[in-house]
Amino acid sequence: MAAVAVVVPDAADALVSASGESEAAGRESVSPISAPTLIAAVPPTPAPTVSAPSPPGPAAHPDPIPALAESSSGVDKKCIFCKIGNKEEPTDLLHWDEQFACFKDIRPGAPHHYLVVPRKHIGNCKSLKKEHIPIVQAMVTIGKSVLLQKGIDDLADVRLGFHWPPFSSVAHLHLHVLAPASQMGLVSRMIYRANSYWFITVEQLIEKLKSLPEDSSGS
Repeated sequence: MAAVAVVVPDAADALVSASGESEAAGRESVSPISAPTLIAAVPPTPAPTVSAPSPPGPAAHPDPIPALAESSSGVDKKCIFCKIGNKEEPTDLLHWDEQFACFKDIRPGAPHHYLVVPRKHIGNCKSLKKEHIPIVQAMVTIGKSVLLQKGIDDLADVRLGFHWPPFSSVAHLHLHVLAPASQMGLVSRMIYRANSYWFITVEQLIEKLKSLPEDSSGS
């Protein structure tokens, strides 16, 4: 920015002498005007630009692939859920990818009742270890995504969990996704009773797995 010269008059040009010693009575005597003082205006220093901090993005779940590969023993040709997950059994799949599949439960306990299973064979939730938490988290993400696709947006009114062996009907890890939980019947409320001896919620399972050493399974 170019400097601007500002003229500041000296205070002397505002003074008027009224001395009576002047030869002409009543004649006003004006003090000589001093030369104006030039002051260079300093251009203002621009304020530093402060960037607003970027909002933190959603926390990503750990990749379930390593844990899934370590935990699974391939595909069990006799397991019905292995067959469904690998499209060897005619089933309407609501979700299918490289690692997981989701489909309707044949005996629904709620208006919306889905099962999320790994495509590779994993015995049950009791056989999981601490490092398998990403598998459970990925299954939950898929289950909630399917509910949203089906128009269920109240995810607080949902029951997510696993039957604890020996109360699991199929010896292949499967997450029950039931909604709305408030519309479950009396029998279903018992079968999928939260944190009972036979049914464990996702939150309780994850806390249980977190308490295990790295090389131990649930018990």
